[in-house]
Amino acid sequence: MITPYNFTHALCRTPAPSAVHGIRADGGPDPDFAGLVAEHDAYVATLRDLGLTVDVLPPLADFPDALFTEDVALTFPEGAILLRPGAPSRADETRHIRAALAAHHPRLLDMTGPGHADGGDVLRLADRVIIGLSDRTDRAGATELAALLAQLGYRAEIARTPPGVLHFKTGCGLIDKRTILAVPAMRDCPEFARLEVVLTPLGEEGAANILRVRDTVLVGARWLATQAMLAARGVRFRALATDEIARIDAGLSCMSLRW
Repeated sequence: MITPYNFTHALCRTPAPSAVHGIRADGGPDPDFAGLVAEHDAYVATLRDLGLTVDVLPPLADFPDALFTEDVALTFPEGAILLRPGAPSRADETRHIRAALAAHHPRLLDMTGPGHADGGDVLRLADRVIIGLSDRTDRAGATELAALLAQLGYRAEIARTPPGVLHFKTGCGLIDKRTILAVPAMRDCPEFARLEVVLTPLGEEGAANILRVRDTVLVGARWLATQAMLAARGVRFRALATDEIARIDAGLSCMSLRW
């Protein structure tokens, strides 16, 4: 059984001013760009403070969502997989991250289609990888991705993301190797059957996209009840502002590729 969060490296990308026009499912106001940059800077600084070497790529003005590096690739010690994002506006982002991945991963695998898969739908556990079907990850893409993961030595399971949950990891995240924080809609996810499932406190469903990095859980600063729950369980955590990032349907896991 591996530990899926003992990272040493991360890859991020500086937000471009165009990021305020990023994809969002339900409309809503644009984020404040200065606030978005501040949240991203604090995130990068936190990863470095936790001991990771973080490379930060330059902004891509033509790709508003490019700061969310996790959606376009998966990274492991054994290699990296370039994905096929489900949003048409993100289809060409992978060619802008290939060189940075090749610098750290001697083995690069590519999805070639016709399906699509977003990294936000991929949850790494200690003994397997879960690929959630969503509006951005279809069955064909998940099946191809599972085969590529097998080439790197990882077993994959394909799960259904409940209606109303944008990405699989919008609704869940790892507290530790045996414990999942999840929204109530994912309480009975069969892929979690051998794990302890802790539900988000009432009204704090947005807290589910936590990110475990080494011995620390990163959690959105506004989710006070979730923080109290983590503290009661003896979980070390750090609270980070995500208000502006949330306006473009993103969270803590989206902003980096980690290995």
